[in-house]
Amino acid sequence: MTWLDVPRTHPFGIQTLPYGSFTTPDGPVPRVGVAIGDDVLDLTAAAATLLPEQAGLFAAGGLDPLLAAGPPVWAAVRAAVTEWLTEPRHRAAVEPLIVPASEVSLLLPFTVADYVDFYSSEHHAANVGRIFRPGSDPLPPNWKHQPLGYHGRAGTVVVSGTPVVRPAGQRRTADGEVVFGPSTRLDIEAEIAYVVGVPSTPGRPVALGEFADHVFGVCLLNDWSARDIQAWEYTPLGPFLGKSFGTSVSPWVVPLAALEHAWVAPPPRDPRPLPYLDDTGRTDGLDLAMEVRLGGHPIAQPPGAGMYWTPAQQLAHLTSGGAPLRTGDVYASGTVSGPEPGQRGSLLELTWNGAEPLTLPGGETRAFLEDGDEVVISGSAPGPGGTRVGFGEVRGRILPTPQTSDQEGPEQLRP
Repeated sequence: MTWLDVPRTHPFGIQTLPYGSFTTPDGPVPRVGVAIGDDVLDLTAAAATLLPEQAGLFAAGGLDPLLAAGPPVWAAVRAAVTEWLTEPRHRAAVEPLIVPASEVSLLLPFTVADYVDFYSSEHHAANVGRIFRPGSDPLPPNWKHQPLGYHGRAGTVVVSGTPVVRPAGQRRTADGEVVFGPSTRLDIEAEIAYVVGVPSTPGRPVALGEFADHVFGVCLLNDWSARDIQAWEYTPLGPFLGKSFGTSVSPWVVPLAALEHAWVAPPPRDPRPLPYLDDTGRTDGLDLAMEVRLGGHPIAQPPGAGMYWTPAQQLAHLTSGGAPLRTGDVYASGTVSGPEPGQRGSLLELTWNGAEPLTLPGGETRAFLEDGDEVVISGSAPGPGGTRVGFGEVRGRILPTPQTSDQEGPEQLRP
């Protein structure tokens, strides 16, 4: 138990201790923080006096040096922070370094190196197949043999709370005309993201059992998607501009050490994966329960435990061709969806491509996102002794496409 007044049921209790980066109105220089209850421990300041041998990891105010330091250092830092917050003898030194969370501004906590997004929920992939290929096998023939994915743009990964501007792009209308203008089918994808700490050697694949040697922690992710732009561009090379305009991540990275009680067996697999992906007998699925809210109204509860491909398999496949990992790499699960309609992690599925719009409490309907809409994704996982490990939330509000004076004329850019 912590000497702070934090309820045992708080998702940011002593069982969680996620890492982030923050500033305060009177301290504009970024600092590394650890969330505890409704407060934030200034780890940059605390380490300077209480953990001087590791203080350099936090001096710059971001997580990059900590990510690169590796599992023994990760364990030592977590043990030190836990001791500071549970042993009363540290209270006098630590308490002045705790700031109310309501007074801080949260930053992107690390430098994103590469960003890869997978397609690992069988329920999501099958729903997409049924929507776009009715009467055919909903899954492509390669889907159950390997985790499919695409490379995204690291430069447009932003921290929760950053507004998302509706993208403009080419799309084909229902009558076949190709036009340029704001996306009319702007969507969300509720996902789980994994943050790489320790790099790998080029040309050397990372095995399933080496997942925890390289991955530092987990956060939430919203892979905003312009479905109309995506549909027109993705053949034959896959997602491009329909995905590149913005990807939001939660500001708190939950370390793997907090998730000891959250791993479960993945669903049965047929066919059995090839040896480098064969995780028979392993419990590498993450039991992360998510909630999606649109305008404050819950619209979905996607369950992470049912994902077909696990994060260890995703990492093994990502590196199987020899691609090296870098500190700050982010790879995401793909849309998390369950077997029930209320468990679908995208509006594409929830509204069946707009054919069955959602009705919100005020009577408004939504097929896809409108300007001004705010989406919030939150999540938690099982912790020790019946507690929950919280992941905070990732939120974003849609702003209208800015008008331009390009050669097509501003008229085409009006929604």
